[in-house]
Amino acid sequence: MRITDFHTHAFPDAIAERAMAALLAETEDVVAYLDGRLSSLLRSMDRAGIERAVLCSIATKPAQFEKILAWSESIRCERVIPFPSVHPHDPEVRGQIARIAAAGFRGIKLHPYYQDFDIDDPRVFPIYEELSAHGLVLLCHTGFDVAFPRVPRADPRRIAAVMGRFPDLTFVAPHLGSWEDWEAVEAHLLGTPVYLDTSYSLHMMTPERARALLRRHPAERVLFGTDSPWRDQTEALAEIRRLEMGPDWERAVLEQNADRLLD
Repeated sequence: MRITDFHTHAFPDAIAERAMAALLAETEDVVAYLDGRLSSLLRSMDRAGIERAVLCSIATKPAQFEKILAWSESIRCERVIPFPSVHPHDPEVRGQIARIAAAGFRGIKLHPYYQDFDIDDPRVFPIYEELSAHGLVLLCHTGFDVAFPRVPRADPRRIAAVMGRFPDLTFVAPHLGSWEDWEAVEAHLLGTPVYLDTSYSLHMMTPERARALLRRHPAERVLFGTDSPWRDQTEALAEIRRLEMGPDWERAVLEQNADRLLD
């Protein structure tokens, strides 16, 4: 089985130590299992038996687009599938998404808290229009975020509203649909075309709760993700297998669904 981790992070070596220190300083509740370097991620993948990883960047200001795009181009290979980032407040965002598509990338990453936007704000709609037009995947942080006040900016109601307006958008909602807002996921997202990834969520609920949620969502719309370096990839993979959802479900979640989106 060619396992794909659909949700990881790493930084260029020159800034990895500084970036990790800044992120860890924002909360006392998060542990880093890696040092934020790509080489460490690849070694972790080897230990876990993970073949490929989607590597997500976040442009926290418009000026970062060019550097993120250049770094993404420099690191992509058979095992690393970068998702660059655009900033929603950048007036050049349509052209930037066209460049990302022309360069052969399969998707982008957005984060409403770090980029200061609500996902159903009409000012963000040009991004969804361009992504849909180019057939790109949107992996957008959903739910609350441990480093920010609990103000809903990407909750299930908003996700459902976005998908109702942009039905052709391929939307991946991490953390089982919305981090620490899983009752709302059950009410508004299960059974819809939204993809759920399993990153940074299974360790926060019992296997019984996770199984009950996942059985109500199409198996072809679930992706394995870890949010590495914030979760250990080997343990995250073990959490998937402890669900005992069956070999067909595991193959879809660990391999086939990612293959369909990325290849």
